[in-house]
Amino acid sequence: MGDRIFVGGGGEGYGAPQSLLLNYANRHGLIAGATGTGKTVTLQILAEGLSAEGVPVFLSDVKGDLSGLARSGREDFKLHEAFMKRAATIGLDLTYSAFPVTFWDLFGEQGHPVRTTISEMGPLLLSRLLELSDAQEGVLNVAFRVADEEGLPLLDLEDLQALLLFVGENAKELSLRYGNVATSSVGAIQRQLLVLENQGGAAFFGEPALDLADLMRTDPDGRGRISILAADKLMGSPRLYATFLLWLLSELFEELPEVGNPDKPKLVFFFDEAHLLFDDAPKALIDKVEQVARLIRSKGVGVFFITQNPADVPEDVLGQLGNRVQHALRAFTANDQRDLRKAADTYRPNPAFDTAEAIREVGTGEAVTSMLDHKGVPGIVERTLIRPPSSQLGPITVDDRKAVIAASPVAGKYDTRLDRDSAAEMLARRADAAAREAEAAEAQEAEMDAQEREFRNARRYDAGRSRSTRSRRKEDSLGDALATAMVKELKGTTGRRIIRGIFGTIFKSR
Repeated sequence: MGDRIFVGGGGEGYGAPQSLLLNYANRHGLIAGATGTGKTVTLQILAEGLSAEGVPVFLSDVKGDLSGLARSGREDFKLHEAFMKRAATIGLDLTYSAFPVTFWDLFGEQGHPVRTTISEMGPLLLSRLLELSDAQEGVLNVAFRVADEEGLPLLDLEDLQALLLFVGENAKELSLRYGNVATSSVGAIQRQLLVLENQGGAAFFGEPALDLADLMRTDPDGRGRISILAADKLMGSPRLYATFLLWLLSELFEELPEVGNPDKPKLVFFFDEAHLLFDDAPKALIDKVEQVARLIRSKGVGVFFITQNPADVPEDVLGQLGNRVQHALRAFTANDQRDLRKAADTYRPNPAFDTAEAIREVGTGEAVTSMLDHKGVPGIVERTLIRPPSSQLGPITVDDRKAVIAASPVAGKYDTRLDRDSAAEMLARRADAAAREAEAAEAQEAEMDAQEREFRNARRYDAGRSRSTRSRRKEDSLGDALATAMVKELKGTTGRRIIRGIFGTIFKSR
């Protein structure tokens, strides 16, 4: 239609046709409803419509069903006749078509690898990902400060682990500068990093990092590319899933320029299983989500949250979601009924029916909808038959997926992991240099000790020799003195008497 995306229409018992106006698609939206009520199809037809109008789309494929966007619907499909009947009812000329798709995967198995660096993730989101306490988050902030001051690039988990080891070894000095840095907190963070690594999270951190421009591509024919994140395996690590999507939103918010109110969005972002983002989230994180949701629309980015119950989304965020598609909610308990009434109260009422009752009664492929009108005001709530998709309903084959990946405009760009010089290598070199210096100092000290021992031994040897010489000299002097005295005595009277006596005795004996 040029300026709008047809969402669905009515027949008997239904309201006026509903469309998403392109110039208000950056005012965000909500797709809600119980499991099996048609949320995935609604997401699919919105992605198709945005792509056809030249708007790039990013969405996560939790069940694997959305890969069908890459293949055209077929007349031999079992629901073909039902699709055609519904199309005729709502006044749609349905034609089957495939759409330009790029597959992504944090684990690099079902799409191009998606990576970011530790530095880009930042301490707040990492603390959320690792489920750290306030004290541990404080230590992580100290580690990031040290890395910044020491010029240590933090690219992957190995870098962060090496940095934390350095922080632990220098905890006493760092505590004097930044406050208490407990080694127990350092150890707790290291354990959480090990858990993340065992869950496969290490593959997410590193280079080449994701270039946001690759999520905002359009094809030569003018259609926006639909980036699909394979999330079926990723859902086994729900914190990693939620943290990655929030990081991506934050990066878009930080990197994109202000564009005001564009005629159509630069990108529309679908956040499936949105409750994972808010479950047990600290207030600081919820405040960040609210800030991003409030301000990112001025960057030309629209965000749609997909969840089972609108109550999963905080009120401050929910209030900013102007375009809404509400599939059926089941109300079997008192809490369910309260949530149902709360959901109904967020819509502009329609005097033709009770909103809460309509939400409870709509069938699969039907919804209660409210879209922003040409003045940006929420339209009155209507019961709507959601249009059937033009692309294949359900997943494509493994071979088809491989073919799409091979033909992708980013094929080969992210496949080979880089390992450039960063914190781990730098700290290892410092440790090696320090070890060599310590070894040299130890050898020098040992050599000095040996020389000192040799010198001392030499002194003891010289001292003994001096004492012997002095003793001999003393003895020689005493002998000389006695000989001199004897010669003098023999020369005198007494000496002559002695000599005469000796000789007289000799002579007498003869």
